[in-house]
Amino acid sequence: MSAPANDNRSDKDLKTALSGHGKCPMCEAPTVTDYRPFCSRRCADLDLSRWLNGVYAVPARPDEDMDEADFDAMVDEVVLKLPRD
Repeated sequence: MSAPANDNRSDKDLKTALSGHGKCPMCEAPTVTDYRPFCSRRCADLDLSRWLNGVYAVPARPDEDMDEADFDAMVDEVVLKLPRD
C-alpha cells in the first residue's frame, strides 16, 4: 500500500492512519478502526454535538456596514458560548 502522489505522508504514516492507530482528537486515547478518527462512539457523538451546536465555526470578516463595537460584541457573544475545558 503506498500513498497517493499528492499525499505527503510516508507509507508507515499511511498504514498507521488506515489501521486505526493514532490519537482520538477528543480525548487523545488510541483510536479504534470502527470509529476512526475517534476512540469510541461517545467521542464521535461529542464531536458531532459540537458541530451541530455551533461550537466549531469558521472565522468571518465583519460586514462593511458593521462598526467595530458591533463586531466586538458579536465576537464576545460567540466566545462566551465556547466550552471551557
